[in-house]
Amino acid sequence: KADGPLRRATMVALKLQKRLAAEVLKCGKRKVWLDPNEVNEISMANSRQNIRKLVKDGFVIRKPQNIHSRSRARLAAAAKAKGRHTGYGKRRGTREARLPTTLLWMRRMRVLRRLLRKYRDAKKIDKHMYHELYLKVKGNVYKNKRVLMESIHKEKAEKLREKAIAEQFESRRTKNKAARLRKLERREERFAHYFDAAAPKATGKSKK
Repeated sequence: KADGPLRRATMVALKLQKRLAAEVLKCGKRKVWLDPNEVNEISMANSRQNIRKLVKDGFVIRKPQNIHSRSRARLAAAAKAKGRHTGYGKRRGTREARLPTTLLWMRRMRVLRRLLRKYRDAKKIDKHMYHELYLKVKGNVYKNKRVLMESIHKEKAEKLREKAIAEQFESRRTKNKAARLRKLERREERFAHYFDAAAPKATGKSKK
């Protein structure tokens, strides 16, 4: 019992040294280790320069960082990516809060508009078709990229068919027009030939 207070009296307070060491080592005071065998020498250090010397000698050391493993967190994340631990009991927010419909709409719009831009720049669709499809996309006509692409191919095929029919009709019209003109020319030729043949007969009768 008697040597208790004596022991307390012989202990040296190293609060100043710990604070200075923390500043020198650029860490917290809890990360500073002071060599218990060199307490007297450490207690003599009352400046940053002295502390630096002690650090160099190895009497004051910065403790290593505690290891905080993320292996369990990685395993849990990998399981969640597979769809585990996502049942009703694990859900905190509402469906709308967890994945807002606005966000889904924005994603869909961006995907479809990007496709339209790409097709327009590649000259696969003209500006008129682009504008028409852009408005349809905004009006929620196409639910995904595949449907929009199918619609584009279908519309292009329809336009080609209409163009082919129009060309066919035009060629038939020009052909018929040419045939009519030839017929008229032949008729005029026949009439001219008939009148030319009839003219000499009429002059012969008049002479008699």
